[in-house]
Amino acid sequence: MKLKIILLFFVLMFLNSFSQPSNFGLGLMFGEPSGINVKYWVSESNAIVGGLGWHFLGRDDGLSIHADYLYHIDNTFNTNISFPLYYGFGVRLRNEKDKFGLGFRGVGGILFYPDNLPMDIFLEFVPVFRLLPETKLEIDLAVGARYYFN
Repeated sequence: MKLKIILLFFVLMFLNSFSQPSNFGLGLMFGEPSGINVKYWVSESNAIVGGLGWHFLGRDDGLSIHADYLYHIDNTFNTNISFPLYYGFGVRLRNEKDKFGLGFRGVGGILFYPDNLPMDIFLEFVPVFRLLPETKLEIDLAVGARYYFN
């Protein structure tokens, strides 16, 4: 229970740290984990992403929080629609049956920007090297959307 309160406090502090609302997006992600997702653009090609969600699959289900630093590559595909690729790294904290879980994330994904809407839709593949409570490699996979506030 204490870990859940600490994780919630971390997310609230993360959300409160944004000063330029036009660079801030809030949305939902579905998959592993499923929950809320936030994104803050620090430059035209770099962003900080955070998520608070729940893992449902496997015996290690539980509350999860992650934070990633992402690099975006525009114009990867020669189309009229923008499909930037992104990659980055981050950390994941997880409550697994009252055990503390810690892992490092390697993130790869693709974005879609719908015309005339302040939002993005994403699909990401995330290998996680879990260090605690035991060492193993896990895979997170999520699809989601974020709305950007003006």
